[in-house]
Amino acid sequence: MRSLRSISAEALVSHPQVAQQSLDSVAHNLYPLLFKASYLLEQAAVIRALMERWPLEEFRLSVLLGPHSEPPVDLRDRTCRPCLEACVQGLADHVLRAAGPWRLRVADLTGVRDVQVQQCPCGRALGRWGRTELLARTCCQLQAASLVVRPPVRVLTDLFVTEGNFELVLRALGPGPAPLRVHCLSFRADSLGPSQLMQVLRLAGPGELHRLEVVHNVRLHAGHVQQLLAQVGFPRLASLTLPAKAFDAPPSSTLSPDREDRLLTSIAWELSQMSQLNELSVAFSTLTGKIPKLLGPLRTPLRTLDLANCSLNHEDMAFLADCTHAAHLEVLDLSGHSLFSLFPSTFFRLLGRAAQTLRVLTVEECDIEDSHVNMLILALSPCHELCELRFLGNPLSARALRRLFVALCELPKLRRAEFPVPKDCYPEGTAYPQDDLAMSKFDQQKYDAIAEDLRAVLLRAGRGDIQVCTPLFGSFDPDIQETSNELGAFLLRAFKAALENFSRALEQME
Repeated sequence: MRSLRSISAEALVSHPQVAQQSLDSVAHNLYPLLFKASYLLEQAAVIRALMERWPLEEFRLSVLLGPHSEPPVDLRDRTCRPCLEACVQGLADHVLRAAGPWRLRVADLTGVRDVQVQQCPCGRALGRWGRTELLARTCCQLQAASLVVRPPVRVLTDLFVTEGNFELVLRALGPGPAPLRVHCLSFRADSLGPSQLMQVLRLAGPGELHRLEVVHNVRLHAGHVQQLLAQVGFPRLASLTLPAKAFDAPPSSTLSPDREDRLLTSIAWELSQMSQLNELSVAFSTLTGKIPKLLGPLRTPLRTLDLANCSLNHEDMAFLADCTHAAHLEVLDLSGHSLFSLFPSTFFRLLGRAAQTLRVLTVEECDIEDSHVNMLILALSPCHELCELRFLGNPLSARALRRLFVALCELPKLRRAEFPVPKDCYPEGTAYPQDDLAMSKFDQQKYDAIAEDLRAVLLRAGRGDIQVCTPLFGSFDPDIQETSNELGAFLLRAFKAALENFSRALEQME
């Protein structure tokens, strides 16, 4: 139930002109209430005026929008473009005010969540890349203004840097006096060269960085990774994501006399110096026989581990099943490995050790067939904390899926399952793993009937709380969605360069 304070605040901000004229006479402790009411009703003009006059020493966006502030509704998944633009514009207005000292010391813009469907009235989102560009552009404009020298406002933010906003971000992070000083807590990079990545990370304040995601079109090899970790340094890093092939050896790499990869040893040592590291994603890197050397030296147990399509062998799986990390894992991705054909006992042991903590398990394209379903059911049975299971891309029949769904009803905390299109819906003899074209050519009518039957299995067991779906081409990724045009242009340029190199090689052969 809304309080009288909340109702009054919403009534006031519903009249923007009156609200703005009244702000100078409003008690300072009511500013957070008026801010959330303005955000809820999408009153951008009032938000900007509130930020300009913000009377408190701290502004923390996620706290103001969270469920524990009035009104008691969670607005953190509303990345509303007009509201967020008004926040940053109001922040600029605040430091441009000539009269009086700044009260604001810290502006924390982190903690909002990007979702597929916006619930704000306008329905227009400002994603992480857009928020990065907005803040960087605002910082550059303020740097060009003639301002009285005062202690800068610390702006805590999450940055998403690509080739498209790289130069702008560099200028915003550059040295020199500035009324807004950006402090990056989370950094995502895409479509950058290795030297660009190193350059921007050095300016972003790696000593404060908690999360680093280097993804997709950043072409790194093991030499780059070692250089990045050794020369830049991330003492407070808790989460690290590296792009595909990040552990491939560079052309000039050498092996030590005992045939161990020196680069891998050095990378492992650098990771071991990160005393807060608990999330590691190294998907699509060839790590055959290297998992003990990579993960063994880590000082802290991992809670999230993504080893999808890493070509693991028996030694790797045996280490995972017996290592310290297994008993602490909350999120695990082993997609792309034939778990039951090659490692049935070690996979069973790994899930047994992780059962008390595991919340999300992804085993996509693991060649799980009908004959493996009973083993999968046994392996999952102790995982009572499991909330999400993803097993797309496995050649399972409708009958096998029905058996599995009956067993999933026994997992008390399970809330989501992503299941494959049953092989009954494809032409006989369809090969697995499938490419995108083959994956999309199935009998939709038969799939709908089977999916309805599987949902009925859940309903009869009283488990209508489990959401089931088949996202053929992956789950929604807001960052890829936002930068898809730029990424497409980047890939076209890379393809053109590859063709030119191939053409020159043919000419030299002739």
